[in-house]
Amino acid sequence: MSLRLEHPADHPAVRDLHRRAFGPEHGPVVAALADALRPASALSLVAEDHGEAVGHVMFTPALLDAPRRLVDVQVLSPLAVSPDHQKRGIGSALVRHGLDALAELGAPLVFLEGDPAYYSRLGFTPGAELAFRKPSLRIPDPAFQVYRLPAYEPWMTGTLVYPHTFWQHDCVGLR
Repeated sequence: MSLRLEHPADHPAVRDLHRRAFGPEHGPVVAALADALRPASALSLVAEDHGEAVGHVMFTPALLDAPRRLVDVQVLSPLAVSPDHQKRGIGSALVRHGLDALAELGAPLVFLEGDPAYYSRLGFTPGAELAFRKPSLRIPDPAFQVYRLPAYEPWMTGTLVYPHTFWQHDCVGLR
């Protein structure tokens, strides 16, 4: 398996990957979200196995409304691994690779909505424990998580402001 930047030729395979990974109820919505976020994404990575896209993660710029000023942060969403390739560490590898790349770019924080049991293994912590406020009441408290990168400073606290695209696609609190 190899990890690499997503290329335009990957878009159809990534769209199909999200549909399969999230199932018939949420898959089409998540695939449409990935397509809509792509032009603004800071980082979009593909896991490839024998020429097939088997995993994908995207990081998108967002804002943290902090007391001192607005802070440029990142949102990890979506993350998908092909159902027949799950439980092999592909999702974890994509997330870790993305976090390393964002640290090199100087991002201070990465937020997400997700399963605390899964993401806590990767170093994410509940946002409320660090005085961060979620952008919507539809996000379950345990699902609102944050990862602090080296550029993080303790004064960086406040409310996460999602990009408009999450609201347009009604993908806030989607579970």
